[in-house]
Amino acid sequence: MPEERSLSFDFTPKKPPAPPEEPRPLTVAELDRAIKGAVDDAFRDAVWVEGEVTGARPANSGHLYFGLKDEREDASIDVVVYRSNVTPRMRTLCVDGARVRLRGRPTFWAPRGRLQLVADRAQAAGRGALLEALERLKAKLAAEGLFAPERKRALPGEPRVVGVVTSPTGAVIHDVCRVAFRRGGARILLAPAQVQGAGAVESICRALAHVQRVREVDVVVVGRGGGSAEDLMAFNDEAVVRAVAACRVPVVSAVGHDVDVTLVDFAADARAATPSQAAEMVVPDRAARAELLRRTRLHLARAMRARVTEDKVALSRVSRRLGDPRLAIAAHQQSLDEREARLLAWARATTARRREALARLQHRLAYLHPRQVLTRERAEVSRLTDRLASTWSAGFERRAADVQRATGRLDALSPLKVLARGYAIATREDGRAVRTAADVAAGDRIRVRVRDARIEASVERVEGVTAPGDGGATAPARER
Repeated sequence: MPEERSLSFDFTPKKPPAPPEEPRPLTVAELDRAIKGAVDDAFRDAVWVEGEVTGARPANSGHLYFGLKDEREDASIDVVVYRSNVTPRMRTLCVDGARVRLRGRPTFWAPRGRLQLVADRAQAAGRGALLEALERLKAKLAAEGLFAPERKRALPGEPRVVGVVTSPTGAVIHDVCRVAFRRGGARILLAPAQVQGAGAVESICRALAHVQRVREVDVVVVGRGGGSAEDLMAFNDEAVVRAVAACRVPVVSAVGHDVDVTLVDFAADARAATPSQAAEMVVPDRAARAELLRRTRLHLARAMRARVTEDKVALSRVSRRLGDPRLAIAAHQQSLDEREARLLAWARATTARRREALARLQHRLAYLHPRQVLTRERAEVSRLTDRLASTWSAGFERRAADVQRATGRLDALSPLKVLARGYAIATREDGRAVRTAADVAAGDRIRVRVRDARIEASVERVEGVTAPGDGGATAPARER
């Protein structure tokens, strides 16, 4: 069975509760010590932290201060490396944009109420995203020639107006004006711009565009004071770099301190370590120029006096060597007369020789004149023609006589003459002459040539006849 409970009621009046006491407030030092103790208790051993370095700056004390930023989340922590732990390698590794791995202990620094990491060792962990992006942009702009040395323009010696693109409330404009007025006065035109934070890029580009529209502006100074890497990011933006490179007048970059380097420094025509140095670069020192002019004038006067003195001495020396100019002129005139006489004699002799040569050439020319040559050649042709005619006639007569004699001998030996006396020539079908009875046989066809005809005949019978000196022998008759 369930346990039974008894109910009791107390109707005795009670005293009202006393109000709670107010807690004693902590002092700031006590709160800082409490936080520091909690942090030290939570991190008794050293931890390794990895991130991207931002705002690295060495201190005069030898300590190294910078921030360590998380690339994936919006988180960062301050880092300090004491002088005893700073090594050359650590200085090389801990630069803006580098990704490092640090060993240290988180601690709370009471004087500033700031949580920081006291590091004693660093290792390289690659390049940070910011540094890689800057390197890629730098390589891209360099490939386009925006950083080429040949694009750099010389600063004007006597600028009419100096344009300054910077914050109107910063120290840059005051430093520039102070140095410019100290060096002799110059007209400064401020183009106000936001130099950090959201909208800084558009503000700087707009200020550069506005200051260029003033025709009297001969040079522009773009600058701002020092700061962390995040504070100077606007001057690493591509739009700002291109605006500086496209400026119609020379641009001097005075961004940050001497150790700070931005892409605007590469695109500008000149770089200054500080805004004051930029003012000294673009504004000529009137006092120094006046002193230089005074010294130059003094040196010029001394040089002119020395030159006049030297020329006087040289003139005196030359005058003594020259003597009376009339005697010198007379001597030269006498020499001129002698040379004139020799020249006339030489001219006469030369003229005579050339006249003789001309006469010889004219004689040769007359002999070789075309009319004379033609006359001589015609006479020679006539003589040769007569010789040719006489030689031709004599030869023709001799050859005619030889032909007549040969004709007589040929006619005497001609078979036609024999045939004319009653003889005939018999030939066989093959064209061979019939000389003996053995050359034909009965039935052969023969051709008989008489004086005025050719006779086709057939051999009926061949009878031998006695030739003189044969002793009366006869050839047998041949029959077919």
